[in-house]
Amino acid sequence: MSQNPSIGLVKPEETSLAAEELASVEKLQRGYHNMRAELGKVIVGQEAVIEELLIALFCRGHAMLEGVPGLAKTLLISTLSRTLGLSFNRIQFTPDLMPSDITGTEVIEEDKTTGGRQLRFVRGPIFANVILADEINRTPPKTQAALLEAMQEHQVTTGGKMHRLPQPFFVLATQNPIEQEGTYPLPEAQLDRFQFKINVGYPSEDEEFQIVRLTTAGKTVDLGHVLSGEEVIALQEIVRKVPVADHVIRYALQFTRLTRRTEGGCPPFVNDYVGWGAGPRASQYLILAGKARALLKGRYHVSTEDIRQVAPPVLRHRIVTNFNAEAEGIRSDDIIKKLIDFIPRQQYEELDRSTAKVMRDEPVTKSA
Repeated sequence: MSQNPSIGLVKPEETSLAAEELASVEKLQRGYHNMRAELGKVIVGQEAVIEELLIALFCRGHAMLEGVPGLAKTLLISTLSRTLGLSFNRIQFTPDLMPSDITGTEVIEEDKTTGGRQLRFVRGPIFANVILADEINRTPPKTQAALLEAMQEHQVTTGGKMHRLPQPFFVLATQNPIEQEGTYPLPEAQLDRFQFKINVGYPSEDEEFQIVRLTTAGKTVDLGHVLSGEEVIALQEIVRKVPVADHVIRYALQFTRLTRRTEGGCPPFVNDYVGWGAGPRASQYLILAGKARALLKGRYHVSTEDIRQVAPPVLRHRIVTNFNAEAEGIRSDDIIKKLIDFIPRQQYEELDRSTAKVMRDEPVTKSA
């Protein structure tokens, strides 16, 4: 695969947001910092996890969190929903959980006036803005698949009728990476529905000290609402309008195409350790996540640095390693780090600087 971007500079009008949209961008940036402050009242540390969660939220994506028990995954998600004024439901996945336990079911109801009977749909816990699917790999594939339509189409179909889910709609699933006995690992097709797979690690010693001190004191924390559901939806639309230069798209494509052994031209470590590479949805999510990160960092255009930063959570569950990798202890994260080092940066970073200069000279497009 050619490493030369060979892309000219984009025109100012192609790299600018309209004047009326800049106010929304500034609101998103303020909301981001305010949310970080509110979450900091309850959550100690986990800065990268919080940032990746908010990026997925503003991209209208879903996220998978993987970490051992006791790392405040549930607390983080419920606190996030409170700061946004969104409804929140936690679903504990177990081996006996049925699809209707998630989506809802139809019951026969008798009309007290006429005496007639009719079917009435009773909504399940999935009818909320923020859904925490706790230990999603603890339930059989049939129940796991019940989330697919909801995640992709934002609707539930039962009895031939379609029921729309409340907006915004955000699914967060958790997995325990240690205990795998009696679990049902999600197939790659369903993993691909999640924009991010976020690793939740142990806190540092200072952070754990703060956690113990705060959680054993019985202190009550009041959280303020930073954004409403309607404002979140509006900001999700703004993220998709962020301009992205062609060289950034080319750069993102290399992260996905170089993982596919069938394409040819793959680096040696991909041929040695990768069974299946990332699909086109990974390329889409790299760009969308790059757009959201750029706005949260106070920029109005996407850079290749944004792509590098979002590459691990986007790709780690889309790169399937082979037996050789397992035998040598090579994980998908190691493959991504090697890709970051393998793809040349200099030409792309020069184009980043040129694009940034264009944005400084002409940051706003006049509205019609």
